[in-house]
Amino acid sequence: MQRPSATAVTAPVGLLRDAAALFKLRLASLVVFSAGLGYWMGSPAGALDVGGLLVLLLAGTLVTGASNAFNQVWELNTDALMHRTAERPLVRGSMSVTTALVLATAAGIAGLWMLWAAFGVLTAILGLLSLFMYVALYTPMKRLSPWAVFVGAFPGAFPPMLGHVAATGQFGLTPGLLFAGQFMWQFPHFWAIAWVLHEDYARAGFRLLPSGERDRSSAFLILLYTLFVIPVGMLPWVFDQVGTVALVVAVLAGGVMLVPAWKLYRTGDTRHARRLMFASFLYLPAVQLAYVLDRS
Repeated sequence: MQRPSATAVTAPVGLLRDAAALFKLRLASLVVFSAGLGYWMGSPAGALDVGGLLVLLLAGTLVTGASNAFNQVWELNTDALMHRTAERPLVRGSMSVTTALVLATAAGIAGLWMLWAAFGVLTAILGLLSLFMYVALYTPMKRLSPWAVFVGAFPGAFPPMLGHVAATGQFGLTPGLLFAGQFMWQFPHFWAIAWVLHEDYARAGFRLLPSGERDRSSAFLILLYTLFVIPVGMLPWVFDQVGTVALVVAVLAGGVMLVPAWKLYRTGDTRHARRLMFASFLYLPAVQLAYVLDRS
């Protein structure tokens, strides 16, 4: 019997690897984790529907992956100009634009259908709005204005709200508070990334820092919005949605972000922007998990 050639064996593996890069699965995992915690928080205590959670995680991965894939198709030419994106499959030519569009469309339709079928039309609408705003509004605006960060913060804040609505079937105070917390968090989080990658973004014509430059004005706004994260993170406790433990975690996690933000403002040193970026990655899962475990 003829053995399959090395090319025949590795081709499917290469396609899967390219698809994972196209969907940016590592980044999508943070988004999906946030949606899962929102679903858990909206579920009755001790009655988490694990099957429903798994469906939400899969649907969320598909919709988020579709958003990332459409983004890479749109930004193919600019991705080729930046070091951090030069190895993406569309830039390298290991995947065609047609294949990327087919995968993105199929993933988006499948994910939205799963949200509608499992959780109802309201959850599906939130998923569709998130996909539309990220691809059709945020993506083209990145080359036009730093206000793109504000626009992108809306779909970026949908996941915990969507997860809570999926669990309850309705919108209310708690999903609104979850949305507010993730919305405010995105400004120091993304601006820290934009500070670290400023030169690379500039190669593609992206000016995503609040002033457009690495200057004291941008550093001040990063510090200011990091300060805002702390009281917004306290709101679930203020409205008696969570207990004191969650409050303490939110304040401490906000403080961990505040220290490098203050040092960035004082010095303008990119090292502190990088530390703020990593602190922000820790903040969101820590605080949202505390909300879930210390619900009132």
